[in-house]
Amino acid sequence: MRSRTRTLLFGVLVLAAAAGCVRLGFWQLHRLGERRARNAIIAERAALPVVSISALQGQDTTVTHWRRVTLRGIPDYAHEALHATRSQAGSPGVHLLTAVRPLDGAWGDTAILVNRGYMYAPNGRTIDHANAREGDTIAIEALVLSFTVAKPGTVRMPSALRAVNTLDRDTIASITGRPLAPFVLLALGDTTVRDLARPARVPPPPVTEGPHLSYALQWFGFATVFVVGFGFFAFGPPARRTAD
Repeated sequence: MRSRTRTLLFGVLVLAAAAGCVRLGFWQLHRLGERRARNAIIAERAALPVVSISALQGQDTTVTHWRRVTLRGIPDYAHEALHATRSQAGSPGVHLLTAVRPLDGAWGDTAILVNRGYMYAPNGRTIDHANAREGDTIAIEALVLSFTVAKPGTVRMPSALRAVNTLDRDTIASITGRPLAPFVLLALGDTTVRDLARPARVPPPPVTEGPHLSYALQWFGFATVFVVGFGFFAFGPPARRTAD
């Protein structure tokens, strides 16, 4: 009787574990659906014509996200921020975050934050800003991306005044000293790191389905192992049941 009770309790635990695995598997399939929907939006907006940055003024950021735009403006290198602890081609570095004032004046006092590219930095937070300059004016094609929402106290690095851990709009605006448009531009171009002392463009985020399908299959596999394993444990060979 005790053996049967233990088996029953063990079976309840196994079923609970298997149910949890199945739930996690369906959650990963849900994440896969979200990723595929996002990829469809990216593909749709990539097919749209490239427009001037002034065409995005007043539009909701959910509509402008992933659009390709052009920008001609005056960069403020003196108040440049750095996205710290980045890497490219296997080397540590930073991303250059530069406030750019459009030449057409459509944005008034508001500047456009541009991720101008990757710069090699052994400590991942400081660079020689003089080597990173591109010119008194820049003309780029760029991808519209979003700022991130960060927890208070986790954005700025105390060991480097210009460096940030995440792309928090308010924090970066305090570094650049001017109001910023509600999006970030990722400058497009040559992403090959040809000279560690000079910046290279950052590759756009990859458009993939991620590991969600494989994770879902793994969770479903774990659930199967739990159930089948319990079946062998509870209803194994007669000799084992007799011994129990």
